Amino acid sequence: MGKQNCWEFKKCGREPGGAKAEELGVCPAAVDDKCDGVHHGKNGGRACWVLAGTLCGGKVQGVFATKMHNCMQCEFYDVVKAEEGDEFMLSSELLKKVH
Repeated sequence: MGKQNCWEFKKCGREPGGAKAEELGVCPAAVDDKCDGVHHGKNGGRACWVLAGTLCGGKVQGVFATKMHNCMQCEFYDVVKAEEGDEFMLSSELLKKVH
């Protein structure tokens, strides 16, 4: 299997057409193209920790500064970091793409 995007890994259902998209809204990671291709992902699917409005623990998360602590403890974050190795982009670089 290839590298997964966050919505595939977490099975949150917030991708366009997903099971929870109508109820919770489409996740910014699934549609924000500023990070498209980062870590070989689609849109923000492999850089979700720098995007506001992603879902974690059943709650929509806020801006990077308030959510990063939780994101750094996320299994998906660890998977991306391990898969990308030396090519893993630091959050400071990713934030430049987002802003």
